[in-house]
Amino acid sequence: MDTQLIFGDVLRAELGSPTAVRSLSSSPRSQVWRVELPARAQARPRQAVVKHLVDGPGAEERYARELAALGIAARSPTPVVPRLLATDPERRLLVLDHLDHHTPAPDWIVHYAESLARLHATAAPEDAGLLPRRQGPGKADIAAFLALAVALGAAVPAGVRDELEALVGRLDRAPGHALLHGDPCPGNDLHTVEGVRFVDFEQASLGSGLMELAYLRIGFPTCWCVTAATEPLLARAERAYLTAWRAATGSELRTDGLVDACVGWLIRGDALVQRAHRDGTDHLARIPEEDWTWGTASARQRLLHRLGVVGALTAGDPVLGAVRALTASMRDRMLARWPALRPVPTQRP
Repeated sequence: MDTQLIFGDVLRAELGSPTAVRSLSSSPRSQVWRVELPARAQARPRQAVVKHLVDGPGAEERYARELAALGIAARSPTPVVPRLLATDPERRLLVLDHLDHHTPAPDWIVHYAESLARLHATAAPEDAGLLPRRQGPGKADIAAFLALAVALGAAVPAGVRDELEALVGRLDRAPGHALLHGDPCPGNDLHTVEGVRFVDFEQASLGSGLMELAYLRIGFPTCWCVTAATEPLLARAERAYLTAWRAATGSELRTDGLVDACVGWLIRGDALVQRAHRDGTDHLARIPEEDWTWGTASARQRLLHRLGVVGALTAGDPVLGAVRALTASMRDRMLARWPALRPVPTQRP
C-alpha cells in the first residue's frame, strides 16, 4: 500500500499544493491524511482531509458509492457531512473539509439520531440507481441461526422458520428511499460544535431508514464499538429521529418495521465480525465452540445483547411469538453455559 499522498496536477490546479501533511488512522481499505491548503479568501491556510480508496476488490464501487452519497447528503439544509472540496477519480481521491471532533456528550445518541434522520431524508425517489438498494438477510441466515439454536440446546418452537421467512420477505419489501450510511458507527460520526456529521460512505445504499435507526437498540451491529443505552435515553433518541425526519420531509415515519429491523440484525452472523471477515463464513456456527473479541465486546456478548433486545421487543407480538420464545430460550441456554458473560458496555469509549 502507498503511504505517501499523491496530490495530482488536477487537484493542485484547483486547490493548490498541500502542506503539513499528516497521516491519520483508517481502515485497510483506505488511506487518510490531514493537510493544509493555501489560503485563498481565508486569512489563513485551510485544513482539509484527503481520502484515498486503495486498490483492491471493489475499490471502484466503494469510491463511486462514497461520491454519490456525499452528493446526495450535501442537499441537507443542516449539514450532515463534511463539504466535498474536490475529487480525483483516476486516483480515487476525495478532498473534504476538516472538522474538529469533540468528545461526545453523555446523551450523544440523541444528537446522533437527529443527524441520522437528516442524512436519511436527503435522498429522493428519483435517486434510484445512484446507489444500490440495501440487501437484508436471507434464507442462509435463517438456516444458520436455527442451527445455532439447536447447537445451544434451545427449544425451537413450531412455526419459527415460517415467522423468520416472512420477516425476511417484509425486510426485502420494506418501503423507503432513505440514504443509508451503511456503517454509521461511533467513529464515523463527528461531533462538532455545529452538530453531528457523518464520514466514510463506502457502503452507502438506499432503503428503509429503520434499518439504521435500529442500530441504537441492537447495539451498532456492524461496528467495533457496542453500546447499550438506557431505555429513557433510547426513547429520547428515537423521538429525536422522528422529529427531525418530520421536519426534513414534512411526513410522519411509521416505526412498525423497527422490530423487524432488529430481528434482521440478530440473525446475521456476519454482524459478529469486522468487515474484512464477512466472506460468507457461518460465524454463528463458531459460537458454541469459540468466542472472539472485536472492539468493545466479544461475539457471545454481542449475540446475548441482541437476543435480549429482540426478546423484549417481541413480547406480546402476535406475528413473532415463536421468535420471541426462541430468543428467550437461546438466551437462557447461553447464560447457563457461559454464566460469566457480561453485558455489553453502556457507555461509548
